Amino acid sequence: MRKIIIAITGATGSIYGTRLLEILQTVDDVETHLILSNAGALTAQYELNMDKQELMSLADVTHHPKDIGASISSGSFITDGMVIAPCSMKTLGSIANGIADNLVSRAADVILKERRKLILMVRETPLNLVHLRNMTTLSEMGAVIAPPVPAFYIQPKSIDDIVNHSVGRILDTLDISNVDYVARWQGLSK
Repeated sequence: MRKIIIAITGATGSIYGTRLLEILQTVDDVETHLILSNAGALTAQYELNMDKQELMSLADVTHHPKDIGASISSGSFITDGMVIAPCSMKTLGSIANGIADNLVSRAADVILKERRKLILMVRETPLNLVHLRNMTTLSEMGAVIAPPVPAFYIQPKSIDDIVNHSVGRILDTLDISNVDYVARWQGLSK
C-alpha cells in the first residue's frame, strides 16, 4: 500500500487538494493521510462550501495540524511522498527555513530529510523576492515546486478541466497512473 500525505493550507485553491483526495480514493493501492490546517478548513468552507468533516471524510487517515507526535512526523513512517495543495506562502517559508512548528511543516521537513517526494502547489501572485528565494531553497533541497498553472493547449471547457489537468500533473510526479485526468500533448497538427 502506497502512503501519500496531502496537506491543505489556507491559500486559495483548496479545490486542488480536495480533487487530489477524490481521485486517490479511486486508486486501490494508495492510502491517503490528510493534514487540514485551520485556515485550510476555512478556505475550503468558503470556496467549496465543504465543512471540515466532509473534507476529512475524503482521506483514509486524518491528522490534527497540531499533532507533532503523529505517525507522519517520523522518518520511520514510510511514505511515497507529500503534496501540499494549496501551499500558502507562510507554509512555504516555514518549510524553507526549517520551522517545524505544526504537523504540515514537520511532515514536510521529514519528507525532505528522508529524500522523498515533496510537491508544493504554491498559490500566490505576484511573487516577491522572499517567495522566489524560498522556492529556490526548497527546489535545491529536492522539493518540486508545482504552481497550478492552467494549460490552455487542452482547450478547457470548464474549471474542472483546468483543475483535473493540474492535479493530473501532480499524480504524474507521484508516479500514479492518471490517464483520464491529463490531456497529453500530441504536437501541432500540420
